[in-house]
Amino acid sequence: MLRYVYMAEARYAPNLVNGRYRTLLEVSSAIAHQPNLQAILKSLHGLLSAVVPFESVAILLLAEDEQYVRVTAVEAESSGAEVEVGTELPYAGTPVARAIEEQRPVYIPNISSELLMIGGLALLSETTIRSGYVFPLSTPRRALGALFVGSVKPGEFGAEDISLIASVASHMATAIESAIAIDTADSYQKQLLNQRDRLRLLLEINNHIISRLNVNDLLRAASASIRKHFANDFAGFWIIDKERNRLDCAVLDFPESKGSLANFVMPELTEEDVQKIRSRQADLWSRTDMERLPAALLERFTEEGIQGLAISPLSTSNGPLGVIVLGSRRANHFGAGDLELLSQVGIQISLALDNALAYARLNASHNRLEEERLYLESEIRSEYNFEDIVGKSAALRKVLEQIAIVAPTDSTVLLHGETGTGKELVARAVHSLSPRKDRTFVRLNCAAIPSGLVESELFGHEKGAFTGALMQKRGRFELADHGTFFLDEIGDISLELQPKLLRALQEHEFERLGSTKTIQVDVRLIAATHRDLSAMIRDGKFREDLFYRLNVFPIEVPPLRERREDIPLLVHHFVAHLARRMQKRIVSIPKRAMDALTNAPWPGNIRELENFIERCIILTQGDQLVVPLEELARPASRTAPVSTFHDAERQAIIDALKSCSGKISGSGGAAERLGLKRTTLQNKMRKLNISRADYSQ
Repeated sequence: MLRYVYMAEARYAPNLVNGRYRTLLEVSSAIAHQPNLQAILKSLHGLLSAVVPFESVAILLLAEDEQYVRVTAVEAESSGAEVEVGTELPYAGTPVARAIEEQRPVYIPNISSELLMIGGLALLSETTIRSGYVFPLSTPRRALGALFVGSVKPGEFGAEDISLIASVASHMATAIESAIAIDTADSYQKQLLNQRDRLRLLLEINNHIISRLNVNDLLRAASASIRKHFANDFAGFWIIDKERNRLDCAVLDFPESKGSLANFVMPELTEEDVQKIRSRQADLWSRTDMERLPAALLERFTEEGIQGLAISPLSTSNGPLGVIVLGSRRANHFGAGDLELLSQVGIQISLALDNALAYARLNASHNRLEEERLYLESEIRSEYNFEDIVGKSAALRKVLEQIAIVAPTDSTVLLHGETGTGKELVARAVHSLSPRKDRTFVRLNCAAIPSGLVESELFGHEKGAFTGALMQKRGRFELADHGTFFLDEIGDISLELQPKLLRALQEHEFERLGSTKTIQVDVRLIAATHRDLSAMIRDGKFREDLFYRLNVFPIEVPPLRERREDIPLLVHHFVAHLARRMQKRIVSIPKRAMDALTNAPWPGNIRELENFIERCIILTQGDQLVVPLEELARPASRTAPVSTFHDAERQAIIDALKSCSGKISGSGGAAERLGLKRTTLQNKMRKLNISRADYSQ
């Protein structure tokens, strides 16, 4: 067609034909070397307007759904009209549609009357462009759109001009199709690269999850990978503390920070906050949105120049876990695509975090059970073997009745009795009959542990809390959680430790040594002592408020001399048990020996009786128990010495006062007898709580 047009022109105007041919070559070259459609159109306008009378030219590309055409490029003289690039114009029933469907140029004699004006989208300003042509832009493979050429003068172009522009439109269609193919390829390549980067990030996060069990190590590694992809200036991971209902900072990655946000604790969560985390609603926050943050955190972000945040919840089907927060010093740095990817990262981290927290809970539970197992094994190897209390005396029956009354409650029990009367067996009986019988029974003898270590035994300690604290240790109170704690010889606890014990009993909470974290426990306490706590209160050695807290339900455990009818039963019990352990067969006990055992004073009570029976079994070679009666016949006074220097000093002063008929000073007075000054003796009497009633005849 192009060859035919030029041959026709050659018969009439050789110079004009050569000029048009040269113009077509120049246009083709310009189309091939211009970087974009606007540049092509500008070159086209400059070259064609020299040989064809027009003032405005525009490229209109057809939408994929063929519902409209979009103005893709416009070039016009200053006197011509302009239309905004990107404007969408109707397609069906317009000259553009006719030109594309019929694949021929369509002349528009009066632009203002055409459908191109539908919807208020005026292609041209007022009526400056009077007429124009629409040339189809098509290739053998597809229809692309149209080339519009407009003139300020009415009238049709000549056949030569139409042929020239039609040829140019054909060249442009090929160039546009190539450009679209390149743009599509570039766009597809960008999508592939973006998808590759996304997959690489998710793979890195997955590798971190597999290779790291420690939560903090996982979050730090994940933060480094996130920073490479998102180019964020900081990343923070906050985890929910469900006990305190707040967010605690777990890891903060802020390489160029001027300070530190790591210790910042978010305030308590509202129900709305929890629901957002639970529903996994990711969000982008601008500088204005950041005004909702706590004042201290907002101030730190302001100092760092943070202009925007991307926030993604950490949540699983088990509930909310926390949030990931990315920040940037550039406004509008994060987009919807970033938020979507961050949500996927959040899902991966949430699953790993949930597993890690579950593992920590299981590990803690396992450690607790292991500690309880070891403790129970040591208890099984202890001197008592969980056997029933032996006896049927009235004094013992009274104790058993009191046990039956108090056991179903959670009230504190104070057992008082001489050493060796079986206070621990009574405590175990209370525990066995209580609702806590399936949980741990933990005991601690305060007199058997150095005073400086009692607090650590009671409440535990953190690693490094004191010299020798090489690892964390849980105290007896924690071991006894939901169980029973038997505190033997409570009168030996120091005055400094008594307030802490009182708080643990009243508030059911305490802190380990070296820690500020408060631990809540549910423990029933049973205390025991052989001391006179009332006298210790008067001497200032025991807190009165602690005594009242312990003395909720006192039980007096009778000494063995007050339940002599139980001695034969105890003797038979110990003989059977100890003979079996020593692999001896003892079938009888002489009556004389049993009478001697029954009438012995037993100042050491049941413990002394058991030890004496063990000695008897060792001495026995036949099947009749051998009892060294000469030991039982010794005066009872030898077995009842004063228990402490305090008691000995007090008794010596009382004896001296009695011998002097209460005279303290002067010749023959108690001070002279004791070799003391009067004032010294009086001070000792006050300190030892010696009153006139103690030495009056």
